[in-house]
Amino acid sequence: MVSGVRRIVLWLATTATGVVLLFGYPTSTSSTPAVSAVVEAAGAATATTGTGGTVTVTGPAADTRWGPVQVQVTVTDGQITDVEVVEYPTGNGRDREINARAVPVLVQETLDAQSADVHAVSGATLTSEGYVESLQAALDRAGL
Repeated sequence: MVSGVRRIVLWLATTATGVVLLFGYPTSTSSTPAVSAVVEAAGAATATTGTGGTVTVTGPAADTRWGPVQVQVTVTDGQITDVEVVEYPTGNGRDREINARAVPVLVQETLDAQSADVHAVSGATLTSEGYVESLQAALDRAGL
């Protein structure tokens, strides 16, 4: 009977140690936030006026954990007619793979919604958040 009690106590101690180690393990080595705020300095967003009520505006680059995201939007007569992501994370193969799928989805959702009210792309949350930040700043600058 004594060995059974010892076995239970040993099992409980081992389990408790495992749980403490599991919850104490850091999930990230970086202390920086996943997405920092868009820093708007003078001239950070640029606008070019086209012909016939067309304006093209480049939003400021939104810094994300994996790199900056910057969006350029073209507005014609109050309608978003074109969106180009001029900068996005491409630092490694995985970034390129994720963003090759995510960027066209974000652009199409923007054209469909005619606003920055787009859903994040699964697996590309940080790129999606940076995209929305830069896009919203560009749309604000364009007067939408």
